[in-house]
Amino acid sequence: MSSRKGRKNAAQVVRAQIAREKRRTRTIWTSVAAVAVLVIAGLIGWAVYSSQKSKTFTTPPGANPPGTAIVLGQGPVTVDLYEDYLCPVCKQFQDTSGATLNQLISDGKIRVNFHPVAFLNRFSTTEYSTRSSAAAGCAAQGGRFKEFTDQLFARQPAEGSAGLSDDELIDIGAGVGLNRDDFGSCVNDGKYKAWTEHVTDDASKSGVTGTPTIRVNGKDVADRSPEGIKAAVEAAGK
Repeated sequence: MSSRKGRKNAAQVVRAQIAREKRRTRTIWTSVAAVAVLVIAGLIGWAVYSSQKSKTFTTPPGANPPGTAIVLGQGPVTVDLYEDYLCPVCKQFQDTSGATLNQLISDGKIRVNFHPVAFLNRFSTTEYSTRSSAAAGCAAQGGRFKEFTDQLFARQPAEGSAGLSDDELIDIGAGVGLNRDDFGSCVNDGKYKAWTEHVTDDASKSGVTGTPTIRVNGKDVADRSPEGIKAAVEAAGK
């Protein structure tokens, strides 16, 4: 009798241990699942936050509706010009054809979307392409975009250098009539750096792989000489 009772008690102990192990296993897996859910939710939240953060930027006055360019002129033909202020070939383009664009704007024949991209940061020790493009946004805010960017090309630093300092950029801005304090605060605060990133990303998505790139009514212009630009604008206006 006592032997049967002992076996019964032992069986009860074993069943109790098994039940405890099952409860413990369920608890562990429940905890693991809860942690996994929290991790996944955290990753999703971070991805959403990062996406929203990358899309947050301040657009300078005078920009087009997508915020990808500063617009000058109101002519019927649209010219898109993608330039990097550290790009030597962009400076050559401005030296040879910049006056032609200015004249076409003055004649009411074109509107130019100036896209200041930052493709050449790797050729500067201080991300000059980004800094100069953001400063151009500050110049647009003060109503002196073209005057300022013309001077950026006139004083273009060499590739591989530190580029112009922020203080030098501010001096240039003051020299073209911008309020030194307002412009200086804008440059030092990096107000338009996120905008520069937006402009650059949009250019890449639009198939721009180098600078300068010029498009007339959406078509790439291979001949960037004054004659080539005039011919492209004339053909687009027909």
